[in-house]
Amino acid sequence: MEIPPKRVEILDTTLRDGSQQEGLSLTVSDKLRVAEALDHLGVTYIEGGWPGANPKDDEFFSRAKNELSLNTSELIAFGSTRRANGDVKTDPVLENLINAGTKTVCIVAKSWDMHVTEALRTTLDEALLMVKESVEYLIQNGKEVLLDAEHFFDGFKGNRQFALDVLHTAKDAGAKCMVLCDTNGGTLPHEISQIVSEVIKEVGPLGIHCHNDGGVAVANTLAGVVAGVTHVQGCINGYGERTGNADLSAIIPNLALKMGISSIPEDRLELLTPVAHQISELMNVTQNPQQPYVGTAAFAHKAGLHTSAIARRLDAYSHLDPEKVGNGIRFLVSEMSGKATLQIKAKEFGIDIDSDSLSKVVDELKAREYAGYHYEAADGSFELLMRNATGWKQEFFKVESFRVVADWKSDDPSENTGNDGGENLSNVSGKLTTEATVKVIVGGERIVVTREGNGPINALDAALRSAIEPAFCDLKELHLTDYKVRVLDSASGTGAITRVLIDTTDGDKTWSTIGVSQNVIEASWQALIDAIVYGLLRHAIANSETN
Repeated sequence: MEIPPKRVEILDTTLRDGSQQEGLSLTVSDKLRVAEALDHLGVTYIEGGWPGANPKDDEFFSRAKNELSLNTSELIAFGSTRRANGDVKTDPVLENLINAGTKTVCIVAKSWDMHVTEALRTTLDEALLMVKESVEYLIQNGKEVLLDAEHFFDGFKGNRQFALDVLHTAKDAGAKCMVLCDTNGGTLPHEISQIVSEVIKEVGPLGIHCHNDGGVAVANTLAGVVAGVTHVQGCINGYGERTGNADLSAIIPNLALKMGISSIPEDRLELLTPVAHQISELMNVTQNPQQPYVGTAAFAHKAGLHTSAIARRLDAYSHLDPEKVGNGIRFLVSEMSGKATLQIKAKEFGIDIDSDSLSKVVDELKAREYAGYHYEAADGSFELLMRNATGWKQEFFKVESFRVVADWKSDDPSENTGNDGGENLSNVSGKLTTEATVKVIVGGERIVVTREGNGPINALDAALRSAIEPAFCDLKELHLTDYKVRVLDSASGTGAITRVLIDTTDGDKTWSTIGVSQNVIEASWQALIDAIVYGLLRHAIANSETN
C-alpha cells in the first residue's frame, strides 16, 4: 500500500478549464480579480488560460505582467504539444506559451490511443515524438513543464503500454510533473486507486485531474492522493465543462482536516469560504447553498432537536468546527461570520479594531447580508464598513441629493403605431438621453452639477466627478472597470431587490463595492459612492505615509 504524501501542491484551473462551464463568461478584469482571490487563498498554481486561443486570454497574460502581483501562487499558461508532423520551432502554440511570460507552462498530450489515431489521425510513435520534442523545446526556452495526460484512465484501460509510454516520454524529456486526467469523468474511486498505485511504481511522482461526470471527482482525487499523487488539479466551487471539475473547496479541507495533508498555508484555510463566495460573485454564478464546507447551508440547522443539541455540543450535528474553513453555524436565516476571519481582514486592511468594534461589524454583517449584501465579493465596501465600526467617518464630501432623468424620443413618431398593444422600441429608431444632477458639499461649499451620460450610472458618475474633482485631483486616476447587476428575488419581477457590484481601479489596485436596493439606480449609487470614497481613502493614506 502506498504511503500518502504529507503535502500536495494545488493547481486551480478555474480561469481555464472552469471557465468552459455553460453560462460563464469572464471579462479580463474578472480573471485578474479571480487570480488575486486564489493567490490570497494560497494555491500553488493558477492556470490563467490558453494564450493564443482567443483575444481575451492574450489580453489577460499581457495585463497580468503589470497588473497582477502574486504573493503565494504562481501563474502558469496552458497549451498543447506541437501539431502532428510539425516543427516545434515554428509551432504557434508553443511560441505563444513561451511569450506568455510565465515561469511554468502546462501542456496537454493524448494518452488514449483511440484519440491519437481517430482525433489526431497520426501514429502512436508520432504522438510520443510530439510529447518529447515539445517538452524539450519548452525547457530549452527556460520553462518548467507540467504535462496533462488527457484521457489517461480510459487510455490505460484500452492500451496500457501506450498510456505509460506517454508518461515515460514526458519524464525522460524533463517534465516536472505528469498529471493523470480523468477527462471523461467516468472512472470510479476504486479504479483510480488501483491504476494510480500501479502507475506510480513505474513512473514516480504524479498529479491528478478529475472531472465530475460520475459525481465522484472529489472522491477520485482523494483516492489518487492516498495512492501517492503529490499534485492536484481542480476548480474552486467545482466549475467546469459539463458537470464540472473536482471541487477544490471540498478537496482542500478534506486533505487538511481529515487526512492531515497540507496544501495551502495553514493560516489561510479559514479564508476558504470567503474566497469561494467572492469568486462565485466574480463569476456571476449563484453559490450552491448545499456546497460542502463553504455553502451557506453547509452548517445550517433548523430550530428543534439539532439546535438544542448544538447548544450543548458544537460537534453534535457538525463534522467539524465551521470556523476552521471560514464558515459559520446558522440556526435560522442569518449568517454567522467568525471573528477570526474578520480579524484577518482587519489586519490585511491595516485597521486596529478592538473586540467591541469587531462585534459591531459581525452584527452589521448579519443585518446587511440578510438584506442582500454580500461583502466577501466587495472588499472595498467591507473595509469602509469595518472602518466605520471604529468610529471613522468619511469627510471627503457630503451628498445632499441626486436626480436622474432619462428621455427617449422617436426619430419618426409615425413608426410607433402601437398595433401590437404596446411600444416595441426595438423596431423604432430614436434617441435616448440621460441626465444626472448631484448636489454635494465639499469643504463647506455647496456644489450643484448636471452632466449627461450614456446611461443613468454613467451620468451620475460624470456629475459626481465634476463636482468633487477640483478638490481631489487623485480622482482622475480612478476608473470603473466592471459593473454587475443581480436580481435577488426574481419572483418579484421588476420590483425585485437588486445587488450591484462595481469594480474600480486606480492603476495600482482594483477593488469592488456593493449596493442593494429595490431601485437599481439607488443600488448603483451606493456602490459608486463607496468606490470613490475607497479610492480617495487609499490615496489619502498613501499620501500621509509618504509625508
